[in-house]
Amino acid sequence: MTAIRVVVEIVGLLETGSVSLCGIAVILWMSIGTFSRSEAGELLAQRIIALICLFSALLLFILHYMGGELWGSRNMARPMAVIAVIVAISAVMNIKGKDVQGETNPHKIARMRVDEE
Repeated sequence: MTAIRVVVEIVGLLETGSVSLCGIAVILWMSIGTFSRSEAGELLAQRIIALICLFSALLLFILHYMGGELWGSRNMARPMAVIAVIVAISAVMNIKGKDVQGETNPHKIARMRVDEE
């Protein structure tokens, strides 16, 4: 009986920990503009977000394989873990100031027109 109680408590801690870490990562993600005031601050925030998301994904995978539930669903932990990994990867992609699509932006077109006149 005691072993079952310990497993239930561990599963509860995993659920609480993973959801809390995801929440912290979301708050940091929304605050990235504040951290972007300095290059070092932005880089640190990106790395912290990525680490939190990866640790959260690990907790979610463990939760799933221990038979735990996330928001009342047994099948929710794995997809959320994959999303956390995707967010971690996207958090370390520093694309600020880089032309990602290869197209000229409207501001550049306006400047080119002014230069032509």
